[in-house]
Amino acid sequence: MSDKGASGKGASHNGSSHKAGLLSGVRVIESSLLGPGHAATFLADLGADVIKVESPAGDYIRAMTWPIVNGVSLLHLHTHRGKRSVTLNLKTDEGKQLYLDLVATADVVLEAMRPGTLARLGLGYEDLKTVNPRIVFATLSGYGSTGPYRDMPSHGIAYDTWSGIVQPVTDDEGFTRIPPTMPNVGINVGPMVAAMAILAGIVSARETGEGCSLEMAQSDAAAYMDWYRIESERAYLRPEDEVTGNPSDDYVRRPAGLAGMWEGVRYQMYESTDGHVLFMASEQAFWKNFCEGVERMDLFERWPGSTYADHARGNTELQRELQGIFKTRSSREWLDFANEHNTTIAPVNTPSNIGDDPQFQARMGFYPTEELGCEQLPLPVFVDGEALRCPTMAPTVGEHNEDVLATVLDKSPAEIAALRDAGAFG
Repeated sequence: MSDKGASGKGASHNGSSHKAGLLSGVRVIESSLLGPGHAATFLADLGADVIKVESPAGDYIRAMTWPIVNGVSLLHLHTHRGKRSVTLNLKTDEGKQLYLDLVATADVVLEAMRPGTLARLGLGYEDLKTVNPRIVFATLSGYGSTGPYRDMPSHGIAYDTWSGIVQPVTDDEGFTRIPPTMPNVGINVGPMVAAMAILAGIVSARETGEGCSLEMAQSDAAAYMDWYRIESERAYLRPEDEVTGNPSDDYVRRPAGLAGMWEGVRYQMYESTDGHVLFMASEQAFWKNFCEGVERMDLFERWPGSTYADHARGNTELQRELQGIFKTRSSREWLDFANEHNTTIAPVNTPSNIGDDPQFQARMGFYPTEELGCEQLPLPVFVDGEALRCPTMAPTVGEHNEDVLATVLDKSPAEIAALRDAGAFG
């Protein structure tokens, strides 16, 4: 692994070997297509040895979406950084045996594709347990292995539309479209949930000597991450004498989630001289500090608000006052003001300018292009105060065939040549 740190002020990704390898000694055999392979990226970033086993044709993630960096997709460069690639033809006896041999050395097998793909090749959980009883077999797919949608092909934002996170918009010509700005939840959180479950499985296997089978879906993860809205809607199905709004709103039910923030005033975005800031003085103490700081205690005396969770909802008179106040300073000046007067104001960044934010530069920065092919965000984990070491660049198809067979399976050059001649690598 490289010792070069991330670009950005204060960000350092060159920790000592033990800090770079919390999961050193953990081996993952990954069989993946497209985004779900990100589950093992978290583990690789933390030091696990992740061996991506690909078909001879390779994972077509390398050609998917945009941007394409020197002929390779950013999606691949990020998703498969820190991993090794081996190509195996699993339709040959030699290729299948090599897969089993690799599993015998591993802690985890990640099936990040349609569930049952490996089982159909004779490499399902029951098959793999015969060579490694402690194996943790994790399946991550779009809709999971049960339910009426289990066999449907799907992509990225399907899980966010399924879960209700993303709603359609209509353009000026009357065409229905995907929103131009939106979160990408399921495709990112699904792998994160899977990584967490895998780590729990590893702990259990090492304590008990027995592996387990784990099964996760990106759609499930998208719904789970929107639990507040979904559970609020379910709660609102109950009678109003059982489930009410907040006392600061006279117990009137607000719309679920952030929709209930639309009419907020003390919790709202405001325009500064050079952008926007988020004002969040929903606690009375923060609201008082703000009014004192801008020398407008008349606003506090007229609208003191409740102790907690009072957004001054619908108070357009106060909103116009605040609108004028916030336009008198730059965003940077308002952040300095918040620190000085102990009140709640946050920056409003965009994906294009967050790299310029001093907090981002101090804590994250970017892994450099010369190390990973393009600037990439690090996994935001610090060990004993130090950031993780930069991973290696995402592999080309079959880049590590000889390396893995020699270092993991102790195959000699002659044995590797014989396997190649037999078509084990395709």
